[in-house]
Amino acid sequence: MPSYQLTNTFLNNSTYARRKSEPTACDFGFGNPHQMPPAEYVDALREALTPRNNEWFAYKTNLPEAQEAAAASLQRLLDVPFEPEHIYLSTGGFTAIAMALKAVADPGDEVVFSLPPWFCYEPISVESGLVPVKVRVNTDTFDLDLDAIGGAITERTRVVIVNSPNNPTGRIYPPELLARLAALLEEASARNGRRIYLVSDEAYNRIVYDGARFHSPVEFYPYTLLAYSYGKTHLSPGERIGYLALPPTMPDRELLQPVIGALQVATGWVYPNATLQYALPRLEKFSIDVNQLQRKRDTMVEALTGMGYRVNKSEGSFYLYVASPNPDDLAFTERLAASDVFVLPGVLFETPGFFRISLTANEDMVERSLPIFRRAIEEL
Repeated sequence: MPSYQLTNTFLNNSTYARRKSEPTACDFGFGNPHQMPPAEYVDALREALTPRNNEWFAYKTNLPEAQEAAAASLQRLLDVPFEPEHIYLSTGGFTAIAMALKAVADPGDEVVFSLPPWFCYEPISVESGLVPVKVRVNTDTFDLDLDAIGGAITERTRVVIVNSPNNPTGRIYPPELLARLAALLEEASARNGRRIYLVSDEAYNRIVYDGARFHSPVEFYPYTLLAYSYGKTHLSPGERIGYLALPPTMPDRELLQPVIGALQVATGWVYPNATLQYALPRLEKFSIDVNQLQRKRDTMVEALTGMGYRVNKSEGSFYLYVASPNPDDLAFTERLAASDVFVLPGVLFETPGFFRISLTANEDMVERSLPIFRRAIEEL
């Protein structure tokens, strides 16, 4: 069964699905909020909701002030001079990735991505008429396996997807690795006589720990389309706003611009709602409390490591990816669920033997979960 079908089953027919809302639940399943949203986020939406004219809620495409705010933010983050007219607003990262795939690939082309993946890469690829090709990361370092990626590239390869900071591993890919990936894609494109594009899923590019400097593939490979979602930056996944961005180094960007513009309409008017676009300049000025996430990460890593779990210290994103002490990660996560601790098994990410913890659980859930994690590993 494909991983996205397993995920759908888990969401709707599991102990987690039945009991995640109970008061005793320690919900580490998905990147959902478990505390009230900050006042500045609510105020930004409230202000944007107040109409200024009779067309306030009329059809909206890409509002210039929203594009300008997004481009300026990318310029600060990456030191790359993105231009507002090459920011294509979307209903979150889902549609940004889907538009990127459809803009550069033809039905039957192949898209390469690494395991463990975000579990929506496969259905998005299939819906786009593409053939998913999967390779594994190095499960000791969680780095991309460039030899495996190179070996998976064929004459039909059109796209490689990279996700950093990574969901679920929390790995931020270092610049030297991204430079080697860029060289690999240049060589493979020349060999095939057909350009291979890179789609960079950067939903967590502002959620990094320990003062780390995030590096994007756009700094190394000009044929990169950058997909971003504000749902992570503000821990508000139900408010769907994001974008697809073309860097100034993209040689094909003038050719791609009308294609992506047409896709924004043809795929179902996937521009964000007017209210969210109005709010975006204010939303760009703050994020969730990353220091609070880091404190929860540190608490969990120190405690779980002390209990005997093998934990890679997440460098960014919302997540910890932990080796399951029982090779049957489904059985182990069900054992935790029986005691009200809910995590996602590695089989949902096509890497059995692991489980994912979401750090968006609140501090009370973290504290209540630790004795249960200890008892579960001791019983083995």
